[in-house]
Amino acid sequence: MMMELEMMLKLGLALLFGMLIGIDRQLKHKQLGLRPSMVICIASCLITIVSIQAFGKFGGPNHPNMDPMRLAAQIVSGVGFIGAGVILRRSNEVISGLTSAALIWSASALGIAIGAGFYIEAILGVALLIVAVNIMPLVIKLVGPETLSRHDVAVKIAVEPNYRMTELIQMIERKDQEGKSGKKAFKIRYMKLKDLDNNCQLIDLTLSVPDNQYTTEIYYYIKKIDHVQSVEVEHL
Repeated sequence: MMMELEMMLKLGLALLFGMLIGIDRQLKHKQLGLRPSMVICIASCLITIVSIQAFGKFGGPNHPNMDPMRLAAQIVSGVGFIGAGVILRRSNEVISGLTSAALIWSASALGIAIGAGFYIEAILGVALLIVAVNIMPLVIKLVGPETLSRHDVAVKIAVEPNYRMTELIQMIERKDQEGKSGKKAFKIRYMKLKDLDNNCQLIDLTLSVPDNQYTTEIYYYIKKIDHVQSVEVEHL
C-alpha cells in the first residue's frame, strides 16, 4: 500500500512540476508550452518508476546478467524519431505538433509499464496524461493570469505608400490616445516591414489576441482601417 501511495505521489508531483515549467514557458511565449511540458514530465517519471522497480521484480541470483530495461531504453529512443516526424515548422518560425510528439513518446512509456506488469502505474499515468492535455489547460486559463488566455495569429498587411506606420500600429493594438491598452488589446510579438514593387509597404505581424477573438473579426477590423489595401490573417 505504501508503495502505491509513493508512486501516486511521484506521478502527481511530476504533473505539478511539469505544469509549473509549462506556465513559465507559455508566459514567455516559448514553443514548449503547458501541455507538452506536463506530458513529458509525467512520462519520464513513469519510465523511471518502471526502471527502478523492474530490477527488483525481474533481477536476482538466478539471472545475474539480466537487464530487463535494456530493450525498453531502445524503445524510448526509437520512438523519439517517430515523434519528431509530427513536428512542423510553419510561417513566422512557428512550430506545431509538440504536444502530439510528446504524446507519441509518452505512449511508449505506457507500453513499457504495461509490458513490465506495472498496471496500476500505467492506469494512473494515462489518466494524468489525459488530465494534462485536456483538463489542466482549461483550468489554468480560468484561474490563471490573462496572458495564458491568448493565442497567436499571423497578419500580413499591405498599406499605401508613405503612410504613418506608428498610427497604424496603435490602431492595430487598440491603444487609446494616451497609449494605454485594455485586456482585449492585440499585442505585437513579432513585426517585419518590407517595401513592395508598387511602392507600398508590407507589414508582417504576429499578434497575441484573446482566445475569444475570432480570426474573421481580426480580419475585418484591420480591413476597415484607412489606407490598408489588403489583409491576410492566419490562426497559428
